[in-house]
Formats: sequence, structure tokens, C-alpha cells
Amino acid sequence: MPKFIILGPQGSGKGTHGGFIAELFNIPLISTGEIFRQEIRKGTELGKRVREYVEQGKLVPDEIVIEVLKKRISEEDCKRGFVLDGYPRTLPQAEALDKITSIDLVIYLDVTKETIIERLSGRRVCRQCGAIYHVKFIPPKREGICDKCGGELYQRDDDKPEIIEERLKNFEAMTKPLLDYYESKGVLRRVDGNGERSEVDENIRKLLEREGFLQGS
Repeated sequence: MPKFIILGPQGSGKGTHGGFIAELFNIPLISTGEIFRQEIRKGTELGKRVREYVEQGKLVPDEIVIEVLKKRISEEDCKRGFVLDGYPRTLPQAEALDKITSIDLVIYLDVTKETIIERLSGRRVCRQCGAIYHVKFIPPKREGICDKCGGELYQRDDDKPEIIEERLKNFEAMTKPLLDYYESKGVLRRVDGNGERSEVDENIRKLLEREGFLQGS
């Protein structure tokens, strides 16, 4: 029952490469951000609580995040294991996570600032279904229109270059203690995330082989 965390700065491809790991092991990829977005779209009680923080540009409090995560990983499909996408984000979140489950491996995607700005500034998101595109790497069939549901594609404010730089500074300050924490536990491994998708996936697959989670091909 492998339990993984995939970490990295914005634009490092956590969701993409986390999805690759999830497929390898036939386990769910869990993103607290995606859970929150779904709850907001559905207008649930949790969605209303979360929306208040999001609209004010504040982080959702740890107690809400851990409550949501605890509920999610107790579901049937997580009995075989899971991949956490971008969670925990802070040391207190990591310590709270340790109280509800153990983690086998933390994969950190090392990506340069230049790569991140190129990836994020070209990202477009569907307002309706949340599907993600890129003007250069994953363009929609029709400009500005989602292939899946026909919704409008837009650029998030936090994907603009000047905002990205600020987000990266905040990420580095917040994440260093987290990486030190997992390094001290002996479960942190770094992977170069600057290459093409297939190249990074292959680096991850080789890492999982070396760590004994997969048999060599």
C-alpha cells in the first residue's frame, strides 16, 4: 500500500507527474485544491467556508484542510495507497498528516524559475470544468474554448509573470522547513522536473525502481 507525496513549486507539474505515479500503481491522486474547487462549484457547506478564504486571498486554515484530507484518505479507493498532490505545504501540515497516516516517499520536483514562468504564464483554465491547457504545450482545438465542455478558457491572475515571481518567493520560504523535515526522516527524493513530460516521468519511474516500489523493466 504505497503512500506518496509529490511536491514542487507552482508549474512544476505536480498534477501531471502525480497522475503518472497514480496510474503506475492504480491508486488515486489526491489534490486538496481540486477537492476545494469542486466543493465551491457544488456550493456545499464546505465550499462556502473555503470560498471565504479564497476570495480574500488567504490560505485555507490547516484544521479545515486536514479534516478534508482525513475524510478523503479513509475512502475505499485509498486502501491500496494514494498520491498526495502538493500537500502538505507547511511544516505544521506535515506534522498533522503524520498523526493520521504514514508516508513512504516524498518526491520533490526541482524546476528552474525560467521554466516555471514559461509554463505558468501560458496556462489557461476552463471556467466551467477546470480543465487545464497551455497556449504552447497543450493548446485547445479552438482558441479560448475548452475541448471537453465548451467552456471559456481564462488566465488566472496568479499565472501572470509578476505574480508568479512573488508566489515563488513565498513558496521557497514556506517549503524549505518542509523539505528539511522530510529529509531528516529519510523519505525525501529530488527529481529534475525541467525536461519534457515523458523525460520527467521516466526519471520518476527509475527512482521508484531504485527505491524498490517497482520492479525493473
